Amino acid sequence: MHRTIISTDKAPAAIGPYSQAVSANNTIFVSGQLPIDPATGKMLSGNIGDKTDQIMKNAGAIAKAAGATLENIVKTTIFLTDLADFKEVNDAYAKHFPEAPPARSTVQVAALPLGSQIEIEFILAT
Repeated sequence: MHRTIISTDKAPAAIGPYSQAVSANNTIFVSGQLPIDPATGKMLSGNIGDKTDQIMKNAGAIAKAAGATLENIVKTTIFLTDLADFKEVNDAYAKHFPEAPPARSTVQVAALPLGSQIEIEFILAT
């Protein structure tokens, strides 16, 4: 198996002992993304839709660094601290996948790193 670490300064740096993404066997596994602005390193303020958009921008930057695009995403998992945010997240998320969206799971969790309300992880196929 050939394994390649994917990293870009166009997305937030890892906040722990993990890689932004790893490519193996034509699959790219993107670590959970928080709504962090890579230019400032700070969590985005604003509504959950804006935070979802920031996460998608971060995922797009990582996909680009791996030679892919958001169209290569085949599966996402969305973690929310409050499922009451589901509709607003869904509306923002849907803008990034106007046709043939990837498979997806959404779950409510007790807490997320840095006090975030949302985290999304991605799997891409190349």
